[in-house]
Amino acid sequence: MDVHALLAQRGGTCTWRDLRRCVPRHRIRVALASGAIVRVARGRYALPSLAAARCLAVGASAMASHTTAALHWGWQVKHEPELPHLTLPRGRKLRAAARTGVRRHWRDLEATEVVDGWVTSRERTVIDCCLDLPFDEALAVADSAWRDGLSPIAAMTAAARLPRRLRRRVARVLQHADRGAANPFESVLRALCLQVEGLSVVTQHVIADRTFYAKVDLADAALRIVIEAEGFENHGTRAALKRDCRRYTGLGARGWVVIRFTWDEVMFDPDHVLTALRQVVATRTRTATTAPVTA
Repeated sequence: MDVHALLAQRGGTCTWRDLRRCVPRHRIRVALASGAIVRVARGRYALPSLAAARCLAVGASAMASHTTAALHWGWQVKHEPELPHLTLPRGRKLRAAARTGVRRHWRDLEATEVVDGWVTSRERTVIDCCLDLPFDEALAVADSAWRDGLSPIAAMTAAARLPRRLRRRVARVLQHADRGAANPFESVLRALCLQVEGLSVVTQHVIADRTFYAKVDLADAALRIVIEAEGFENHGTRAALKRDCRRYTGLGARGWVVIRFTWDEVMFDPDHVLTALRQVVATRTRTATTAPVTA
């Protein structure tokens, strides 16, 4: 797979180890040499838009923010921003030449909300994403921030000075943040699950007995539904196919229904995902209510 495309599917940033699991070493070197990806820290790589965003922010005396700042902090996002996000003080205008190729926001930031003079702080980055981005994109950032050590409580505390209406918007995302989500793929899939009435999922659920063990991406234990986010990198060998067959057979034998979605389905065909989830929930709910009572 193309290194740039792989990095995009991984949320715009990932480690050398993650890249090497899927791509030969020489292809990573070629991508670095060509500028298709950039090294932003020891052992961490990102899409080239991040380096360009820093230059734009410094040149415009603005702050890189939202998902642009999230990438700077090493967090994964749903997708690489088409245009870098810049935040300017209220009333500030950019020259006509500087307005193109950026997505502008206006906010008066406190000194503590700016780092190194060009990027919003970790807490402010999460808050801005919660305020301005679609729910699933904001949830992906909040999950990644928590995996990186920034708890939702810290972000919510930083949002305390916001008006009540805005605090509620931030709280709506942060109450669902979960560091158990492995990547934006799983975060966006969980955001879709939240839209399905009667479905209540947890991340990284363990299903085990004396002869079987499986940790699944998402599960509703009451309805015995397993929902898997299927990445391409885990299914390219004969051994992986054998492992998957045993895993899903074992789950089915223990009364779990397993539904699996690809990255393309979750990111680009959410209606298909929602329809499938609702159908499975309806079926399992009917099954649970009509099952015979045993002594």
